[in-house]
Amino acid sequence: MPTIAGIQLDAPVILAAGTAGVLDEMGDVLDLSPTGGVGAVISKSITPLPRDGNQTWRILPAGSVGMLNAIGLANPGVDAFVRDYLPKARSVRTRVFVSVAGFSADDYRIVAQAVDAFSRDNGGIIPAIELNVSCPNVKTGREFGGSPELIRELLDTVRPHVSTCKLIVKLTPMSAELVAIAQAAIDAGADALTLCNTIPAMAIDVHTRKPKLANVTGGLSGPAVHPVVVRHIHDVYRKAAKARNIPILGLGGVCNWEDAAEFILAGASAVQVGTMLFADAGAPKRIARGLAKWAAKQGASDVSQLTGGVILP
Repeated sequence: MPTIAGIQLDAPVILAAGTAGVLDEMGDVLDLSPTGGVGAVISKSITPLPRDGNQTWRILPAGSVGMLNAIGLANPGVDAFVRDYLPKARSVRTRVFVSVAGFSADDYRIVAQAVDAFSRDNGGIIPAIELNVSCPNVKTGREFGGSPELIRELLDTVRPHVSTCKLIVKLTPMSAELVAIAQAAIDAGADALTLCNTIPAMAIDVHTRKPKLANVTGGLSGPAVHPVVVRHIHDVYRKAAKARNIPILGLGGVCNWEDAAEFILAGASAVQVGTMLFADAGAPKRIARGLAKWAAKQGASDVSQLTGGVILP
């Protein structure tokens, strides 16, 4: 099974931020354990203050290509999250990671510091924090994943205040500087990378001539983004992550084990599943089983042995 920045996962599939509820609500419909194919679950993105998020509609199907979402970082805020939700991590039968977001570097620091302190005081119960630096669903704040300079500024602020949790940085697929941004994140102290967040998108009702999303634009996820992310993982792995032994979590349109295997061969150490959970809560178990069978047929005792194993011409 994969090891992510020293964190042993008992399954190679992670439930992506915001898709399992604030913390573990997805446990009502699927088995949140390695038996159910789940190696970790990532919380909603948490900000310092509570947020109601955007008005409806804020989630829509995007035909056969995926889903549009513009949730707007709805969350209970860090104080309520630490008080009411993080204690539940003790009863979750898999690893719990926490997603952190904000509108300034200090916002990220406040939340990450609070989560890290909780983990430290509770035996390291939260092994990793994922910094969501590229959310296209809000209209304010800076997209810290937009340039090497901004990602360095963010990590220079957050990294000194996080000592118990590993730091995963979740990057946008939209920057032409993605490899340079990934390298800057690594240089500034990222322990792992998530590639990638959603792609900015829009839908219009042709009858009313109005945008379908209340926020006008949102993020596209699902099968349409998958080939884009395969390429990004391939580039970042070979040009930035491999030499530094920095693991990559592949995220974007993983609907079956073949999609997950593509990410592994491109350079991912594990995969995240998000949009597919809305269509099939049993997907993690099927994907994990498929990956295990595929690895065995490839002559590997573990799927992690196939990371970056694409055979190039």
